Amino acid sequence: MDATCIFKRIEKKYLLSEAQYETLFQRIGAHLRPDEFGRSTVLSLYLDTPDRRIIRNSIEAADYKEKLRLRSYGTAGADSTVFLELKKKYGGVVYKRRAAMTLKEAERYLRMGIKPYESQIMSELDWAMRLYGRPKAAMLIACEREAWFDEAHPDLRLTFDRNIRCRETELRLDRGSAGAPLLPKDTVLLEIKTAGAMPLWLADALDAEGILPGSFSKYGEAYLRTLEERDHPVCLIEGGQRHVVNL
Repeated sequence: MDATCIFKRIEKKYLLSEAQYETLFQRIGAHLRPDEFGRSTVLSLYLDTPDRRIIRNSIEAADYKEKLRLRSYGTAGADSTVFLELKKKYGGVVYKRRAAMTLKEAERYLRMGIKPYESQIMSELDWAMRLYGRPKAAMLIACEREAWFDEAHPDLRLTFDRNIRCRETELRLDRGSAGAPLLPKDTVLLEIKTAGAMPLWLADALDAEGILPGSFSKYGEAYLRTLEERDHPVCLIEGGQRHVVNL
């Protein structure tokens, strides 16, 4: 596995019922193969300033948004591989910088600023960390994910996330994935990630099932929920639904 990775792609999100997932997968499953992680529990530890500047900027900004997070696939141990990520969105395109390291190295970096190695991407990540005054763990979000790709379209990746949950305590990747649910039990979050236009077979399947893209941010939703629980106002859109930027 490469220690560093760069992604530039378009990402679209869809909230499905389990019934919609079943019928959609019947249409597209023949095209898909499990990716490197297949089915896994994904843990994402979002980093932020004490006043939650990063997520507030993402919610309020119209054109440019970014997030910093540390991610593991399954509960991590000291020597497990984790990924420090900087995710940006500008003009509808998502840019991601990702550096792999052990959890032990990541925790030392977050605590003391000691980089696990030198690379261009690690320097970019470190610049962002310094820009925000070395943000700390603010929210842990976990989900059960199945991830797929299409051999004929190597830039295409689909992920289906279930049981999305969050917590503001025990903000470590080695403390399990328990948390409060963010969505109703039978809801599936589909993310389609591609470097360009999606293949016709996928576009046709979404159209046939009447599945339309929407906006949903796991960290954004979790942050707004904490405000709601603390009797703060939340942003609303038509139908009284929460509006959370899509990043």
